[in-house]
Amino acid sequence: MAHFAEINASNEVLRVVVVANDELLDENGDEQESLGATFCNTLFGGTWKQTSYNNNIRKNYAGVGFTYDSTRDAFIPPKPYASWTLNETTCLWEPPAPRPTDDGMYVWNESTTSWDQM
Repeated sequence: MAHFAEINASNEVLRVVVVANDELLDENGDEQESLGATFCNTLFGGTWKQTSYNNNIRKNYAGVGFTYDSTRDAFIPPKPYASWTLNETTCLWEPPAPRPTDDGMYVWNESTTSWDQM
């Protein structure tokens, strides 16, 4: 099964749908993203981009509220905190301080820009 994300004019993901792989096959039996996007557009309208559970395309699996960045050709999750920065390789947000690696449970404290043990 293939997955497609609908994006609005601001490139925000509105929803993700599942499409049968057969809908992506061209006359030679090769998968074409454009065929899946056209299939979704015909059924629902809108603009569609393929996404992948295993992150083979577009860096991350799209979710509602994610943003599609056409320059990076990636789906980027919402920024969780103002102090976090985007990792250009993974297109995921990273804290300014690494999370502790012991077995404790931690929560991010934006006011101190550090991890607090729960």
